[in-house]
Amino acid sequence: MSIAFMPDKFIVLYSSIFTVDIIFPEMKHKIMAFAFFFGLFLSCNSKTALPIRLNGTWKLVSGTTITKGVASTTDYTKETSMIKIINDAHFAFLKHDLNSPKDSSNHFDAGGGSYALTGDQYTEHLDYYNDRNWEGKTFHFTVSIKDDTLVQRGIEKVENAGIDREIIERYVRIKK
Repeated sequence: MSIAFMPDKFIVLYSSIFTVDIIFPEMKHKIMAFAFFFGLFLSCNSKTALPIRLNGTWKLVSGTTITKGVASTTDYTKETSMIKIINDAHFAFLKHDLNSPKDSSNHFDAGGGSYALTGDQYTEHLDYYNDRNWEGKTFHFTVSIKDDTLVQRGIEKVENAGIDREIIERYVRIKK
C-alpha cells in the first residue's frame, strides 16, 4: 500500500492490479470509469492476428472456377485427388485420377515453385508444370485458414493457354 499526501487531499492507493481506492467517492467512480473504458479501448484496438502458417500437406476437397461470370465447382473427393505440399519457401501440387484407367494413360498433373506470403496475400511463382504455357507465371491469391481448412482465392490468367478465370480452392490439412 502506498499513501500519497497532496494539498487538501488524502489519497490511498493500493498496489494490486486494477484496484484503486480513493477516499473521495466522487473521484473513485471517475477513476474506475476511466480505467474501465481505457481497458475496453485497448482490448478493442489491439489486433493480434496470428500469422498464417501454410506449412504442411493439404488435400484439395473442392475447387470453384468462375469464367466470364459462370461458376463451375469440382468435388475433389470422388474421381480426382490432389495434394499441395508447402514448406517455408516452396510449394508443389500433385493430382491424379482415383480410378485407374484401363489403358496405360495416367491422368497425372503436377507443378511447383516458390511462393511469398505477406499477411493473407499469397503469391505463387510456377517454376515447374507439365504444360509449359504455365511455367514462369506468377499468380496472386488471398488465403485464409480456419481450423484445418485453407481457402485460396485468386485469378489465374495464362494468355498462351486461353485461361482467364477466378478460382476458389478449399483444402484440408492432412495430419500425420
